[in-house]
Amino acid sequence: MYLCNMEWEIIHIAETDSTNRWLRERGGEGDMVVVADYQTAGKGQGTNSWESERGKNLLFSVLYHPQRIPANRQFHISMAVSLAIADALGEHIGDVSIKWPNDIYWRNAKICGILIENRLLGQTIRDSIIGVGVNVNQRQFHSNAPNPVSLWQIHGHETDLELLLQSILDKFTLYINKKEIKTQYLHLLYRRKGFHPYADKEGSFMAEIVDVEDDGHLLLCDDNGQQRRYAFKEVSFVI
Repeated sequence: MYLCNMEWEIIHIAETDSTNRWLRERGGEGDMVVVADYQTAGKGQGTNSWESERGKNLLFSVLYHPQRIPANRQFHISMAVSLAIADALGEHIGDVSIKWPNDIYWRNAKICGILIENRLLGQTIRDSIIGVGVNVNQRQFHSNAPNPVSLWQIHGHETDLELLLQSILDKFTLYINKKEIKTQYLHLLYRRKGFHPYADKEGSFMAEIVDVEDDGHLLLCDDNGQQRRYAFKEVSFVI
């Protein structure tokens, strides 16, 4: 089992540009969580931004110091946090899945984004900053994001942000300490069955998911029987 000290120091702040940056500059040697009511420059993957109404959603970052997770198994962290959030949200709603590598979906809409920054030290992970944005109590979205959805839009009532955070952290503790979680991750994958549309630099194609490798690469098999292997950002889901 991977060893993990989960004595979290939880800090609540009213506003910051980015909880990931806040932890990167202020974090120490202990495991820490910073929660913000509002982010002025919340980031998604790449150049994407994250829309969130002040005080309505769960915006936090985790500074986690792995013990004995080698650098070539860092995708274990991504699987653990995505499973934890999917489980926590699954206690409130059904139809929750993980869109590779770690977006959390309700049906065909995105309810949570995760941004992980691992800093390496030789062949091990020095620390990991895990940024999470969960759409919880926001009733409307105004950005050009294609498919956001919130818990409130799904079930029509407010959700306690503090209790949801605690549930996610508790479940993350369980998953990160399990050596083998890939089977559970694959079971919850968005579009885990059947052929669906994808696109890469060569164009659009139909394929089905074959596997996700231990290092996080996605394996697809297209409708011509050809196997395709992708790193993050090399292929997109056509929704």
